[in-house]
Amino acid sequence: MAAPFPPTSRYAAIEVAMYEDTEGRRSPYLRRRFIPQPESFALLTEHEVTEGDRLDNITATHLGDPEQFWRIADANRAMRPDDLMEVGRRLRITLPAGIPGVADA
Repeated sequence: MAAPFPPTSRYAAIEVAMYEDTEGRRSPYLRRRFIPQPESFALLTEHEVTEGDRLDNITATHLGDPEQFWRIADANRAMRPDDLMEVGRRLRITLPAGIPGVADA
């Protein structure tokens, strides 16, 4: 069963499984999502975090959609997006997983 999430969601490709308890009650749940290896993403640019930056604003500027913050988290191997907002940190802004970049672009 496909996950009931929009295609832009980090959970869109995650399978919905079914748990059945000892009394026969069934409960749907999402299978575990693993963070992809950042090296597998094609780099678009980098962004250096400055005082007052917010991840949703960075995402809106570079990816056009503030709700895609999870793509920046994945590209920078972050489980918690707030961990990315250290002043001076260089964030990798990448293409989505599975989309190859253009060499020497």
